[in-house]
Amino acid sequence: MMSKSLSNTLSKAAMLSVLGSAALFAQAANAEPTGYNQISFNVEANQEVENDQVTATLYKQAQASTPKKLATELNTAMNQALSIAKRYPTVTTTTGQQNTYPKYDDNGKIVGWTGTVSVDLKSKDFAKTSELVANLQQNLVVQNLQFGVSEEKQKQLEKDLIKKASLKFRDQAKSLAETWDMSGYQIINVSINSSGGYQPRPMMMMRDAAAKSSVPVQEFEGGNTRLGVTASGTIELIPFR
Repeated sequence: MMSKSLSNTLSKAAMLSVLGSAALFAQAANAEPTGYNQISFNVEANQEVENDQVTATLYKQAQASTPKKLATELNTAMNQALSIAKRYPTVTTTTGQQNTYPKYDDNGKIVGWTGTVSVDLKSKDFAKTSELVANLQQNLVVQNLQFGVSEEKQKQLEKDLIKKASLKFRDQAKSLAETWDMSGYQIINVSINSSGGYQPRPMMMMRDAAAKSSVPVQEFEGGNTRLGVTASGTIELIPFR
């Protein structure tokens, strides 16, 4: 899955609200746009943060001669997985996708059935998630494993990054006005976009087998994610009169 992006198009008034004062953005806010002397540019604010959440998907695939036999095998595997997962309260476990499709012979006759079921895990407890994944792999197969920044942490960091990107946009606008020997500028439009989230696992190391598990537990190294916010927009430079 990230991996989510924040994409908000802000009006001039909303952007000024982010910075707390209209004076931070424009030296001639009352001027009407003329359509001339307009410049579009973007600035970025970035921060490297430690991943605090892991997500994983494990699945079971089976074949059977009838849909009933297939469903029995898949449901049994899923019920066992959910029963094991209940022993790990710090890991959120949800039933994932389930697919069933027929198998045909050369004459187009159905000769069997194939199906898959999956379970999704999400947690900030890396150690317990690693242990649970190892236990589930006795019957299931890992489809994917990702580390990322939790939604709560990302929202908190984005607030600061949005402010930093906004201030950078203001400073760049002021610099452009000075460079072009203009009296000031006004904002035509500004948009704020964020990047970052989940990434494929960067590294995993094996360690001694856990008690009561036939599959070795993996030591998770979550790594870091680079969160970024980009402020893009257009300003109009205002000449001296």
